[in-house]
Amino acid sequence: MKASKKNIFTSIAAIFMVAMFFSCTNDTKKVRDFLADKNLPIAIGKDVFHVYKDSGKVTSKLVTPILKDFTNKGHPYNEFPKGIKIVTYDNDGKDSTTITGNYALSYTSTRVSEIKGNVVVFNHTSERKLETNQLFWDQREKYFFTEDGFRVTNITDTISGFGFESKQDLSKWLLKDITGGVEVQKEEL
Repeated sequence: MKASKKNIFTSIAAIFMVAMFFSCTNDTKKVRDFLADKNLPIAIGKDVFHVYKDSGKVTSKLVTPILKDFTNKGHPYNEFPKGIKIVTYDNDGKDSTTITGNYALSYTSTRVSEIKGNVVVFNHTSERKLETNQLFWDQREKYFFTEDGFRVTNITDTISGFGFESKQDLSKWLLKDITGGVEVQKEEL
């Protein structure tokens, strides 16, 4: 009698456990919608070190203490609330440009990033440095722009102003409302 009661309780417990396992299914869409409604990221990465490659060649590296993934939103983006450092590489695999800032948002569908707070872009080849408080980076076009105050320093020149556009390697500038001296080369006719 004792053995049969034990078998019955064991059978009931086993049936209960199996029922629990089959009832615990999560619909991915429901989970994403819940996180989006609560304005929560779908994932959080800590001490992220990410390497981007194109055709087997390293094109850039990203380093950040915190990455929040909001790809569950209607306009998906990644947030870097504690700063970001990106190093891009030229075709020879040498350091080309380093971009740092205290905060960043990167929109997945448009591939435009906004970097804020002590933004510094440094071109290692030309030793040219851009400093500003806000910078937009169009990664498809490899283009920087800002309407905020900026300072560009070279080995010999310092230029300040409000409004800046350039290629990602800090060449081919469009400077607005500038102050400071600029040394130009006279072209031969």
